Amino acid sequence: LIDNTNDLEKLISELKKETLICFDTETDSLDTLVATLAGISFCTEPGKAFFVYLKDKDFCKAALELLKPIFENEKIIKIGQNLKYDIAVMRTHGIHIKGKLADTMLAHYLLQPELRHNLDYLSENYLNYKTITYEELLGSGKQKISIFDVTAEKLKDYACEDADITLKLWKIFEPELDISGMTELFYEIETPLIEVLEDMERSGVRIDQQSLKEFSQLLEKEILQLESDIHQLAGQPFNIASPKQLGEILFDKLQIAEKPKKTATKQYSTSEEVLQKYISRHPIVAKVLEYRGLSKLQNTYVDALPELIHPETGRVHTSYNQAVTSTGRLSSTNPNLQNIPIRTELGQEIRKAFVPRDENHVLISADYSQIELRIIASISGDEHMVDAFRQGIDIHTATAAKVYGVALNDVKPEQRRHAKMVNFGIIYGISAFGLSERLGISRKDASDIIDNYFEQFPGIKKYMDDTILFARANGYVETLKHRRRYLKDIHSTNSFVRGFAERNAINAPIQGSSADMIKMAMIDIFDWLKKSNLKTKMILQVHDELVFDVPKEELEIVKPEIEKLMKAALPLKVPVEVEVKDGRNWLEAH
Repeated sequence: LIDNTNDLEKLISELKKETLICFDTETDSLDTLVATLAGISFCTEPGKAFFVYLKDKDFCKAALELLKPIFENEKIIKIGQNLKYDIAVMRTHGIHIKGKLADTMLAHYLLQPELRHNLDYLSENYLNYKTITYEELLGSGKQKISIFDVTAEKLKDYACEDADITLKLWKIFEPELDISGMTELFYEIETPLIEVLEDMERSGVRIDQQSLKEFSQLLEKEILQLESDIHQLAGQPFNIASPKQLGEILFDKLQIAEKPKKTATKQYSTSEEVLQKYISRHPIVAKVLEYRGLSKLQNTYVDALPELIHPETGRVHTSYNQAVTSTGRLSSTNPNLQNIPIRTELGQEIRKAFVPRDENHVLISADYSQIELRIIASISGDEHMVDAFRQGIDIHTATAAKVYGVALNDVKPEQRRHAKMVNFGIIYGISAFGLSERLGISRKDASDIIDNYFEQFPGIKKYMDDTILFARANGYVETLKHRRRYLKDIHSTNSFVRGFAERNAINAPIQGSSADMIKMAMIDIFDWLKKSNLKTKMILQVHDELVFDVPKEELEIVKPEIEKLMKAALPLKVPVEVEVKDGRNWLEAH
């Protein structure tokens, strides 16, 4: 336990000699913008750790001054578990952590993307050791105490244990990353991204509350209208939000399906996936889906966003999760930006509420165009697909021309729509049955379209077959940057389970490469903005799109550079297209 300057100076002279330091912060809040430090633990060799106790305000101030040169020393590698949090807390306290980073949570995420990555779980799994849990330290519910009420001795044991366990895990994960060929992915993509995401979260985004309020009233009207339409089509009033009542109306009364699917509790399934299949059977289905979409819009975003505005900053600060999806894509919470429904006109209205910080700023949206199709063309090397992209022909029109054997100029809108569904469906392993359901055509016609597609694009078929063979032989597939996705069910005797693993095998290298690409672009753009001393801030990342808050005078400087850096992030065999637009809100910029 270190709680005085004398002991701290001794520790610092030891830390200065190290090339690698594991550290962990203890605070009174998960909100990094307002969290107060209770202490910092350090560990440089397994079994030995120090806790700098910072409860005393004066000692805290002095200690941070003394520790600053250690944290800002670029030659010392900083190790931690979920470093984004610690980096954010230290930044709030005026310290910018520099040097190479090694995050055990991210290392384990690369090694085992499907598993959990929290410290208690990793400790039990890899070290056979049960840690003191957060609940044991502070209690829970009404009994929960403040971290500042925990005795120094108890807090020291808890904090030192965390740093020690993290260092021990790093000693296990580091060689494993090397064996799996993911050291470069770890050091060049995942860990540099920590600083980028921390900065984006801290920047936050301004929300126009007035436009949300007006939008909520508009939605209310639409929802009531839909409710009345649905009741009319059903011939009686019922609770649309009740799956049980809805199921009875659709399947007992209106009989829109011969053999409706049932859930484990023996009631009719009315999930979106199920209802999508029956959209052409009865007009009520489309109305129900629309009703659900609008209700979700209102509850999840329109009425919830104002609640998320931070009292200190007046902005919304989403949290980006780097270790959640098994494909390598980022996810976000509070709000979940990845789920904003943008296909509908009303869904797009939500974007209108995301605005620049003030009148002197505008938003820029930079969006990869059809990036997954470009990646599949590049990975498969299919000559027809590569050729279409190189010539700048609309890929869905080019596909339709090939599949239907007509000239480019003679492709009908309907044929292009079918081709588009096949192009995107193929990546997700769509079957003739699935395609016939989606397009409302017979299974034979759907099967013919798929057969023609593979005949015209043999490179795609070869990629799919080769990838499944690789997955069977190795138990995993990987992206262009060697991110792995393990497929434990690839040999399953259950054809349904095996089929799911095969579809994942085909899809993971494409989705994962696209995730790697945008991450690399984010790092490159962030570094360039920093080096150029520009005030532009990257504030949002959603799927294949980045959003920036830009001072008007920097607009012409940053627009071409963002486009250039996004295009160059991960070179492909086909040209990469990026649409860059600006506007007074996110909708206008998109």
